[in-house]
Amino acid sequence: MGESMTIAHINRIASAVPPYDVHAAFERFVDARLEGRREQALFRRLARRSGIEHRWSSFQPVTNPDGFVADAEGFYAPGAFPSTARRMQRYADVAPALAEEAARRLAGDLTSVTHLVVASCTGFMAPGLDQLLVRRLGLDPGVERTVVGYMGCYAAVNSLRLAHHFVRSDPAAQVLVVNLELCTLHFQDTDEVEKLLSMLLFGDGASAALVSAAPEGLALCDFLSLALPGSEGLITWDIGDTGFHMHLSGEVPRRIGQALEGPAAAGLLRHRPADSFPLMAVHAGGRAILDAVETGLALGQGALDRSRAILREFGNMSSATLMFVLERILGEPGGAGDEGLAMAFGPGMACETFTFRKR
Repeated sequence: MGESMTIAHINRIASAVPPYDVHAAFERFVDARLEGRREQALFRRLARRSGIEHRWSSFQPVTNPDGFVADAEGFYAPGAFPSTARRMQRYADVAPALAEEAARRLAGDLTSVTHLVVASCTGFMAPGLDQLLVRRLGLDPGVERTVVGYMGCYAAVNSLRLAHHFVRSDPAAQVLVVNLELCTLHFQDTDEVEKLLSMLLFGDGASAALVSAAPEGLALCDFLSLALPGSEGLITWDIGDTGFHMHLSGEVPRRIGQALEGPAAAGLLRHRPADSFPLMAVHAGGRAILDAVETGLALGQGALDRSRAILREFGNMSSATLMFVLERILGEPGGAGDEGLAMAFGPGMACETFTFRKR
């Protein structure tokens, strides 16, 4: 990178989650559905090994007098899970306020924002979340708006790449990047253990980041994408009559591990040793995925502690998750000059990465 080229920086990151911790309630809900079946013990064992303790949602869990665990609104009534239309209405009701909360937690004045990038894959609405945020945050009505839609967990990298390009083309640009996901809108009425375990991973969350040429925070260096051949069916996200149907194959961690143990790893590491990146920001897609990355890249002990902490405290929030990890890195004292590698996996199956340096 030439010295005269403008360098984009993530100056600040803030995050927000809905008020209700639903992880334990979901475990009890599934446990009751599988009671007396062989799959119950399997679900319990794998749930304990998930590395997740909390996931957040706008749905308030309650326990009925008969011991049945549900949400207070009856949104997920047994045998009558909601239609896609009803779920999209819920997205429209909840998403704007949560995204606004994350944005308002950013220190400083947002009236100078010139570009708004919104990434989300868990809902659709028009006027869009981008337009609503312009009004709710009091941004200039002429702000340039871009929506990164339906890309899944690696959309955080793609939204930051856009901000990176905006700043490099206009050094005066002030880019607000918002990631908003309401994954708990898409629970499905099923007794299939693999699908229930996929749903066990996901929670809701939002992040907001300010990206500009100001030399503070995390300097964005280079971006690199990698597609894993023959893996198209391993992660899919289809729109059905009862919400969005996630398929997350149990083969995903193994395929990631294989890819990272092969020639692709050298490219992802920019042909450098793994320990030359003291700051690792890996999307917390699940414990097995983090284990596969740690083993595949031969990372030292503790290299992924930040990602594991985010997984433990919030679960997988799709595109917002990586931003939570980067927020934690930004909030840590010291480390000026340390280099980092960020990566996320998603549908395709593809890996999106970028390198950064802490100021």
